[in-house]
Amino acid sequence: MKRRDPPNKRATGIPLHGRGSETKSRDGTTKHFSKNKKRSSSWWLTCLKVFGLSLLVVYVTVPFIIRLFPVLLAKVVYLNMVKMPFFVDTRQPGEILNHTTSFYLAPEEGITVGVWHTVPTSRGEEAKGKEQSWYEAALSDENPVIIYLHGTGGTRALDFRVQLIKVLSASGFHVLAIDYRGFADSTGEPSEEGVTEDSVYLYQWVKARSRGSPVCLWGHSLGTGIATNAARILQERGNSPDAVILEAPFTNIREAGAYHPFVKIYHIFPGYEYFLLDTFALSNNVFPNDENVKVLSSPLLILHAEDDQVVPSSLAKKLHKTALIAPHSREVMLVLFHADLGYKHNFIYKEPKLPGIIWNFLNSI
Repeated sequence: MKRRDPPNKRATGIPLHGRGSETKSRDGTTKHFSKNKKRSSSWWLTCLKVFGLSLLVVYVTVPFIIRLFPVLLAKVVYLNMVKMPFFVDTRQPGEILNHTTSFYLAPEEGITVGVWHTVPTSRGEEAKGKEQSWYEAALSDENPVIIYLHGTGGTRALDFRVQLIKVLSASGFHVLAIDYRGFADSTGEPSEEGVTEDSVYLYQWVKARSRGSPVCLWGHSLGTGIATNAARILQERGNSPDAVILEAPFTNIREAGAYHPFVKIYHIFPGYEYFLLDTFALSNNVFPNDENVKVLSSPLLILHAEDDQVVPSSLAKKLHKTALIAPHSREVMLVLFHADLGYKHNFIYKEPKLPGIIWNFLNSI
């Protein structure tokens, strides 16, 4: 019998495949089988499914939580925890505003609110180095006074608010801008009743020092609800504001809430009006501009940009119609700014004709 040599495994060129085996190409690099790639893609797909399911659970759960705990919706209304801008000391307004002083009032025990007083630009040089007492005395110089009531979130130091104050000051107005309780450097927590009382107190404080100079309430966005609330209370106390100016107003917080970015994503949610819009009342936030203007006797000016995506101008038009049918005979004006101007929700101050619009309105009352 011929002797047979044992097989040479290295010479066969045939790999022995097994679990996790590899092959090598001619240049020596390792080729992994597609099984690992399939495992990797399967892992990512699982993660996406879990993430999507988590979002769905949150989306469905939030309306129920808000309905059970209406106080959460109140946080969305005020956003007072957003202390923007972050690096501005509201106690030192001179860093961003000339001829301005900062002071504090106590509308009730345990509550202090921060206020800025900016005098007309024409008195800017005279104001340099002056104490708080000088600013108080200046309120009686016959220049009109505007009490500025800002909207949701941030402080009185937000840029578009500061820019409006500059425009009004340059136009010959005293401007007093308040941060309600719970905002900026003010103490306490905001509520509709509380922020309204803060504004009423400031108006009475100013009126006691103005000696006949006209004092107007100017509200922006959420501040319009505060302005009409305050005007109604002042009227009931026999001290109606000399004028009320509403910038980007709504009819009431429920109707305005339907256009809030947070609420918009729930328009397809069954019963979203019950879970979200009706909950505003449960959180004790109504801000009924439409009901207030029916009884106000103060002259009323409404300003609104047609490209406002936060509060649509249709609500301003509706509010204007409501004011016109009120039993009180007083001046009611609506000024709309064309969408091409790009003023949106916060930038009406850029309108070159704004000072003239305000003065024409005040001269007509």
